[in-house]
Amino acid sequence: MNEEQRKSTSIDILAERDKKAKDYSKYFEHVYQPPSLKEARKRGKEEVNYNRDFQIDEKYRNMGNGKTFLIKTYGCQMNAHDTEVMAGILGALGYTATEDINQADVILINTCAIRENAENKVFSEIGNLKHLKKEKPETVIGVCGCMSQEESVVNKILKSYQNVDMIFGTHNIHRLPEILEEAYLSKAMVVEVWSKEGDVIENIPKVREGKIKAWVNIMYGCDKFCTYCIVPFTRGKERSRHPEDIIEEVRDLARQGYQEITLLGQNVNSYGKDIEGLAYGLGDLLEDITQIDIPRVRFTTSHPWDFTDRMIEVIANGGNIVPHIHLPVQSGNNAVLKIMGRKYTRESYLELVDRIKAKIPNVALTTDIIVGYPNETEAQFEETLSLYEEVGFEHAYTYIYSQRDGTPAAKMKDNVPTDVKKERLQRLNKKVSYYSEQAMKRYEGQIVQVLCEGASKKDEHVLAGYTSKNKLVNFKAPNEMIGQLVDVQVDEAKQYSLNGTFLRASEKAVVTQ
Repeated sequence: MNEEQRKSTSIDILAERDKKAKDYSKYFEHVYQPPSLKEARKRGKEEVNYNRDFQIDEKYRNMGNGKTFLIKTYGCQMNAHDTEVMAGILGALGYTATEDINQADVILINTCAIRENAENKVFSEIGNLKHLKKEKPETVIGVCGCMSQEESVVNKILKSYQNVDMIFGTHNIHRLPEILEEAYLSKAMVVEVWSKEGDVIENIPKVREGKIKAWVNIMYGCDKFCTYCIVPFTRGKERSRHPEDIIEEVRDLARQGYQEITLLGQNVNSYGKDIEGLAYGLGDLLEDITQIDIPRVRFTTSHPWDFTDRMIEVIANGGNIVPHIHLPVQSGNNAVLKIMGRKYTRESYLELVDRIKAKIPNVALTTDIIVGYPNETEAQFEETLSLYEEVGFEHAYTYIYSQRDGTPAAKMKDNVPTDVKKERLQRLNKKVSYYSEQAMKRYEGQIVQVLCEGASKKDEHVLAGYTSKNKLVNFKAPNEMIGQLVDVQVDEAKQYSLNGTFLRASEKAVVTQ
């Protein structure tokens, strides 16, 4: 098909779409549902419904026959898992995945709202798609994820990005077939964003990325309301899945041969607290999962406020729960922690770390830190540096404070100069690098167990994988080792990775390295 024929075909498709929109308008009445932070702030006592009988309506089953889709994902593990769910739904509708954006019939941009830089990348991506929409007007472009839950974002897209066909949020992913049908039939941009969280929907189809590691949601939302964070508004209040549903999913993944799972939630440590009459927390769930034949189990993200001795006890008992705990501290100063709304002090955090280390001497601790928070002084920042040294974190994700509209911190004066923020970040990162390097050096000469995930990103002739403590290891081995736990002798420690010599396939799972 030449260029002129293709353009003519596109015009015909759009004309047919407009005709269908008129024909179906009396059957399909769209309710415009923009997001509202005011509504999202409300934390009512409404009962959360658990739908275990989710099914895609048969009338949508052939919607995507002969069509392709592509999903671009930004942000956290939760977003990555949401993408797996959307891929599962689209697959059930008959679509097939493609990596060529120019060939995709449906393009979804799954967004992250945690920082301004992430949002800027998304708007740049949407802008880049304008030329594609002009050349292929029949392509359906959708924006979903956390950014879609922000009023300002939706208003900006409505005003400046007419190449977008549909916007939906984090609470109504299961309605993708209905939203997609409306996008095909409607001449206007389709916006369906629920400001109040939805039900817990089980049995939604998923297409997981790979067959080695898997994400498992155990809860949704967050009730902590840290003053800098938009997540409680974009993800809603805490809603835990029932234990039996989680355990059955993990058992199924074990039957399929997965070697590692990560239990996901905005704050996994508060799991179960929202289910009335359920005296069952994350520690209990972890203990039950130790009885399942899957080599490695991780969990993220942990809020220090909810980290219990019960959880420490279960991890200390060994089994398949890895001795790697990501425990975001954000700041080492009490005054900054207070205005952040973190609900713990420097002292209580260090006391928790002492309890963890006493029970789990081989634990690897990592963290998140924000620098340049409103009103942060040099002395307060230095307390963060001293806390880092005292804990001896093996790694940290570090960020300059990013103001998020709609959060309490957005009303504070952002009074730390940009050059000061950058200078503090450099000093912090220097310390992070030093402690990471020291942690890596301890592995030289040791034999570690590695979950081999595939070829190294830097050298296709080298395989790579992670230890139970999340240390990247590069080594040469037969490709048959991909997907297996293997023993590797560490020959060289680098700043953020290890190089080693492959010895053999592991006889059993070991979660001490």
